[in-house]
Amino acid sequence: MPLTTGSRIGLYEVTSPLGAGGMGEVYRARDTRLGRDVAVKILPEAFAADPDRVARFQREAQLLAALNHPNIAAIYGLEHADATRFLVMELVEGESLAHRIARGRLTTPDALAIARQIVDALEAAHEKGIVHRDLKPANIMVTHEGQVKLLDFGLAKIRPDSPGDSTGPGGLTHSPTLTFAGTQAGVILGTAAYM
Repeated sequence: MPLTTGSRIGLYEVTSPLGAGGMGEVYRARDTRLGRDVAVKILPEAFAADPDRVARFQREAQLLAALNHPNIAAIYGLEHADATRFLVMELVEGESLAHRIARGRLTTPDALAIARQIVDALEAAHEKGIVHRDLKPANIMVTHEGQVKLLDFGLAKIRPDSPGDSTGPGGLTHSPTLTFAGTQAGVILGTAAYM
C-alpha cells in the first residue's frame, strides 16, 4: 500500500512520492532525528514475506554501503519499522537523465560531462566487483549543478572473483537459490530496452 504525505515510517516522515519500480517505492522523507531530507525506498508488502526478495533488498543495501563515490547516491541505512523494510538514502535533487533527454538534445560538452561521471561511477563499482545491471537514463540523476548520481542498485550483482566477494554465510554472493552471478539460473533481470 503506497504511503501518503505526512505518514511516518520509523523516524521518517513522508513528504512526497518520488517513484516506484519493480523492487520498491521511493519517497522523499524528513529524518526527524537528524533534521534532513532523505530518500526512503520501501520494500513492497507483497515482497516482505519472500525470503529471496528480502535477501535481494539487503544485498542492495550492502552493495551501496561498499561504494563511497561522489557519483553514486549514498546509503544511510537499512531500516525496519513494524512489518516494513526500507532503505534510507541520499536525496538527490535534480532530474533524471531520461527527463533531461526528453527536454531536448544535449550539447556535446554536456553529454561528455555526464558520460564521464557515469563512467567514473561505473568504474568505482566495477573496481569493487559490482555490476549495476540496470543502467538506464531513468536510474541516473543530474543535479542542478550538473553532478551525476547513479541510482538503484536493486538488480546489481557482485562478481564471485572480485575483491568484494564474500561467499560465506551472510556474504554478498551467498544464497541457496542464487548463482554466483546473483540471479536465479535461467532468469533474466533488467530493463529490456537497455539490455
